[in-house]
Amino acid sequence: MHWMVSNQQAQPGLEELADHVGLSAAHLQRTFQEFAGVSPKQFLKHLTRQQALDRLRKGESVLDAALDCGLSGPGRLHDLIVTTEALTPGEARRRGGGVDMDYGFAMTPFGRSLVAWTGRGITFLGFCHDRSPEDALGELRGQWPDARLEQSDTAATDLLDAVFARAGQQPIRVWLRGSPFQLKVWEALLAIPSGAHCTYGQIARFLGRPGAGRAVGTAVGRNPVSLIIPCHRVITSLGGPGGYRWGVDTKLAIIGFEAARAA
Repeated sequence: MHWMVSNQQAQPGLEELADHVGLSAAHLQRTFQEFAGVSPKQFLKHLTRQQALDRLRKGESVLDAALDCGLSGPGRLHDLIVTTEALTPGEARRRGGGVDMDYGFAMTPFGRSLVAWTGRGITFLGFCHDRSPEDALGELRGQWPDARLEQSDTAATDLLDAVFARAGQQPIRVWLRGSPFQLKVWEALLAIPSGAHCTYGQIARFLGRPGAGRAVGTAVGRNPVSLIIPCHRVITSLGGPGGYRWGVDTKLAIIGFEAARAA
């Protein structure tokens, strides 16, 4: 998927993609269809600017509907899939002091990833395709500087398999360390369904802070559990991908996958 994203402007055909991955065209077509639910050609289509603009309009209508319904918090839209718990003020001040946290690296559909967790939920999820594993681990340590970390790649593989499978649609529990404003932004991201997108300004308006687009952008960029809290669904008003903490290619791969599955 990352190679397709990097070469999307050339719109590579099936034979070219098959040569790149070392498979027959027929086998690749079948395998890709089983994984993504669409053909490679359809996947590339979902990365075009027009498709992105269409998903922006869809995302705006979703947020408008949520406002019209008077929801007290956007997280209610998806509380059957993701449940969030924030640190108490005292826990936040301790910067993870006294917290025993497991972490590990594992392969996912979007490349090697780093996940961390405690008994209260997932605390971190990042991708290592465009950044080194050492960088990702540094980000984790920066967010939980005083936590005691223990590595278990086997447990990380099992956890991420469950996250991506969403077996039985059981809730995914996350435990978040952030400011009150960041927590509101991260909860607002849960209101954007798969296959739709919003801008920073739309989310700011949704939160009742129409002039806070820049602050929203900063909070989105500091989302500690990528994919689960879908910061990749925030794009520019012109349909461009914008920035992404884990690399634009990874963001586009996730966007294309979700858009194809939603379609």
